[in-house]
Amino acid sequence: MWFILPVIIVAAVIALLCLTVRIVPQANTYVVERLGRYHKTLQAGFHLILPLVDRVSRKIVIMEQVADFAPQPVITKDNVTMRIDTVLYYRVIDPKLYAYGVDNPLAALELLTSTTVRNIIGELELDETLTSRELINNSMRTSLEKATEAWGIQTTRVELKNITPPAAIQDAMEKQMKAERERREAILIAEGEKQAAILVAEGKKQSAILNAEGEKEAEILRAEAAKQSAILRAEAAGEAAVREAEGHGKAIVLLQEANAEGIDALNQKRPSAEVLQLKSLEAFAKAADGKATKIIIPSEIQSLAGLLTTVKELGAPDTAAQQ
Repeated sequence: MWFILPVIIVAAVIALLCLTVRIVPQANTYVVERLGRYHKTLQAGFHLILPLVDRVSRKIVIMEQVADFAPQPVITKDNVTMRIDTVLYYRVIDPKLYAYGVDNPLAALELLTSTTVRNIIGELELDETLTSRELINNSMRTSLEKATEAWGIQTTRVELKNITPPAAIQDAMEKQMKAERERREAILIAEGEKQAAILVAEGKKQSAILNAEGEKEAEILRAEAAKQSAILRAEAAGEAAVREAEGHGKAIVLLQEANAEGIDALNQKRPSAEVLQLKSLEAFAKAADGKATKIIIPSEIQSLAGLLTTVKELGAPDTAAQQ
């Protein structure tokens, strides 16, 4: 039996060490009481306490936590009962106040959230409640921060998870939204038809303007073409007249040159008087050509024998024609 005593001593030492050593995990704190009164708060890490004198009364998580509360009925300012589901985000900032400030802090938070929601929603009408979630969230967070500060709790966020109005209200709201959507659809259709009519009218207007401008341009081009054509015809006629005059002038010049050459030739050959008289008669015959009604005979050739007979023969057809 002699070996039992050492075993008991070793077991007692191990038990004392277990009661003395405390290792606090990260994001946790331990509240230590000494002889039933608050002594200190142990943060994360290794700690030693007095066995049988100190004890850990509360283990508190200091991470941010979320509390999802059950839906609760709330009455709005216009006497509409709806159910609201809230979500609360909080964290412990003072473990001592959290441990000794209120009994069952989570239940206290739920009841405080419920009463705060009723107070805020009771001042709003149904439409404001459905469209003012951000305002309600901020108001609730401000109210809860003031109330939970004495409990060592910091409220970080409050969210309205669900807002469920009565079935009759939901049906009326759906009908209202359907009517509103139909109204907007009718307005959009009317606006579209209006814009289409305006665009069609603008298109016709632009088409008429372009057609008129096109006709105007065409008339201008036709007038310009006619003007250019008349100018070209006048220039061509003038050019032709000039060419014809030049041709007549050249013909006269050539005829005069030919006559001059003939005279020169006669002068060179020295013709007799009888030959000259004969040529004169031939010239008068060509001048008459059967068409002349009057012929003036030079005095130099009046003495020619048989001249009167020749003149009568030349003038006889014209006389007969006049009769």
